[in-house]
Amino acid sequence: MVDGSRSGQDEQAPCVPKQAVYRKRHRLNSKSQFESVFNAKLRKSRGPITIFLKVSDASEHRLGLSIGRRLGNAVVRGRFKRMMREVFRHQRSGFPSPSHGGTYDIVVTARKHDPLGLDEYTKLVIDAVDAAHRVCEKRLTK
Repeated sequence: MVDGSRSGQDEQAPCVPKQAVYRKRHRLNSKSQFESVFNAKLRKSRGPITIFLKVSDASEHRLGLSIGRRLGNAVVRGRFKRMMREVFRHQRSGFPSPSHGGTYDIVVTARKHDPLGLDEYTKLVIDAVDAAHRVCEKRLTK
């Protein structure tokens, strides 16, 4: 390639690390899955974000988003969901796991707030998941 253009057959696309992708298996997608997380009664709030957590026997942490219209119009809600998926995509491998094995199903909800940046959302989510993990560990040791 002399002119610097890319031909799709000569070069391969750069590989994305497996932990930095968001696939269907990383999602909660049925009403019963969401209800089971909400019924687990383990929630932590940080700023405008509330995290619900439940121990799961899935092979990887899973994310569910429950974003109501009170947060804002469709553009605001869509942006917030993209931010949460991005936070989850990058932080999933760093989330704690239950000491007895398994992973967590995580549902994120939000109250109306002024939009934050990705770094602020990341800090809030990590702090809330860590706090919920500590409570879950206490419950499991009893």
